[in-house]
Amino acid sequence: MVWLVISGLIVGALLGFVMQRTRFCLAGGFRDMYIQKSNKMFYALLIAISVQSIGLLVLTSTGVVTIPTESYPIIGTVIGSFIFGIGMILSGGCATGTWYRAGEGLIGSWIALVLYGFTAAVTKFGLLLPVMDKVNKPTNVNASMAQTTGIPMWVWVLLLVIVTVFFVTKTLRKPKVAVPTLKRKFTGIRYYLFEKKYHPFVAAIVVGLIALLAWPASEATGRMDGLGITTPSANLVQFLISGDVKLLDWGVFLVLGIFLGSYVAAKGSREFKWRLPDKKTIRNSVFGGMCMGFGASVAGGCSIGNGLVSTATMSWQGWIALASMILGAWFMSYFIFIRPMKKAQKEQSTSANSAHLSGQTQTT
Repeated sequence: MVWLVISGLIVGALLGFVMQRTRFCLAGGFRDMYIQKSNKMFYALLIAISVQSIGLLVLTSTGVVTIPTESYPIIGTVIGSFIFGIGMILSGGCATGTWYRAGEGLIGSWIALVLYGFTAAVTKFGLLLPVMDKVNKPTNVNASMAQTTGIPMWVWVLLLVIVTVFFVTKTLRKPKVAVPTLKRKFTGIRYYLFEKKYHPFVAAIVVGLIALLAWPASEATGRMDGLGITTPSANLVQFLISGDVKLLDWGVFLVLGIFLGSYVAAKGSREFKWRLPDKKTIRNSVFGGMCMGFGASVAGGCSIGNGLVSTATMSWQGWIALASMILGAWFMSYFIFIRPMKKAQKEQSTSANSAHLSGQTQTT
């Protein structure tokens, strides 16, 4: 059993390594959809979901994996995911992104990570549990898209694949922008592991395969689920406080593996560096981590648990949560990025007009 649980460490290390090296960041992707009108990372997420969903069809049909039938809270999913989306932007990364960026030495991510895990534990098991229960209990309904509509899961998966192929093909056909290449630092396999830049779509395929691998690895230990970040993070906090080794399940080893894999990738590529944040970043990291911990707990999952895993099982919860966290990310992106930019442009325009009028006066 010990070795089965440690498989979580291996899966997590693979995920952390790949995400750090490819900069696979959903927080940045959702932000860019709004600010830069770039959907590339969102399409990459659709690829990862599609790869995992196709694999799950095979694994479930052969009896290797069982996807548990669950209910979900509609109101909690919407509100919690929206709050989680706000937290992603404030902290500069989603739940997984915070774990792997902590492995790069970002102190701001460490702060967000601690507050994320602590708040998740308080919400799931502590003082905020009554709040979560009050929000969630009245609205629990069947999460399965196949069961609630009568349309087989394979039809939903096929529809997802068709949509994904359409957008990916459309994106790949766009003219490529020439990017200057830097001189190689490494050679041989080290270059491919620690230096070569990979397209987000390639990274998405690998992330999807790792997410698929998580299912049989996790279920072999009795944990009937795939990748998950919030509950394992909360369990890790509980373990550090209580010392109860029963809390050290496959999921806890998974999140520790993400940190380890990211650290190895950052050290190997010479990107590891302790970086102290300014006061504003510290403030945002604190509130961002708290929002992510509370939001993910109420919503029953984070950008990975809901946005990558539940979506692949064709769960209403996953797709509703994904839409809600994107809206939350856009909402906070306006206040963090768009509003200051508009204010700066307005001040610049006012200053230019004043200078122009002053010049005209002097000429007169």
